[in-house]
Amino acid sequence: MQAKPPLGTNWIGLHTMVRREVSRMMRVPIQAFIAPWISALLFIFIFGFVVGGRITHIGGHRYLEFVLPGIVMMNVVNAAFLQSSSAIYFSRFIKFIEETLVAPLSYAEMIAGSLSVVVLRASVTGIGIMLMGVGFGATHVESWPLFLFWMVSVSAVFGLLGIIVGLWSKSFEQLNMPVVFFLTPLSMVGGTFNTVEMLPEWLRWLAWANPFFYFINGIRGSMIGFDETPPGLGIGLTLLSLLVLGLTVWRLYAKGYGLRE
Repeated sequence: MQAKPPLGTNWIGLHTMVRREVSRMMRVPIQAFIAPWISALLFIFIFGFVVGGRITHIGGHRYLEFVLPGIVMMNVVNAAFLQSSSAIYFSRFIKFIEETLVAPLSYAEMIAGSLSVVVLRASVTGIGIMLMGVGFGATHVESWPLFLFWMVSVSAVFGLLGIIVGLWSKSFEQLNMPVVFFLTPLSMVGGTFNTVEMLPEWLRWLAWANPFFYFINGIRGSMIGFDETPPGLGIGLTLLSLLVLGLTVWRLYAKGYGLRE
């Protein structure tokens, strides 16, 4: 098989790939943006007026201010994973992936093109939810550099994970299994609605063993300054996840796993 060119030799091809994926995403705006925004609005309303009316403060902040970063991160994770997993799966399903493989694009460029659209969709989803939070007086950002780091890096982590699942899946059912059994449950119990101290002492290990806890805690720290982890721990784990998943996806592309059937 012809060797792939090095990264940076086909910017036109990379731009074309990104434009195609953006076009595909914009053909389903209800699925891509409206649905998560409506879901987030319901969370904001319930926790802002129903629960928030009974729990005044948590961690020194209004309850809605506390849960809003978790709601943002939950939707960013789902948007990133669904974008990359569905894109690679349907490219395989309709055999379009074969055209991409014969294009003069390196594997790194293919991955970068996919992740660019993943970050775009996740960021638009997250920003839309934050604008809703403005209407409730709950949106604050204390550190924009940290906020951007968590938005982009977590989007990339779950974009890479979505690619792996999309390459592995043989059916629509398998494609949705991680969302049902892992992403949604882990994000719900990852500190979105509570602090670690609110858990019984014998259950606190569940929070520290849950990777979603570090993502939610990280973006919460960037938004309202409330951080329960040792300094740098969440960032280090996130960068390590990016490295491991990035190398794994590159290796899968190089071997043709799920691509050449």
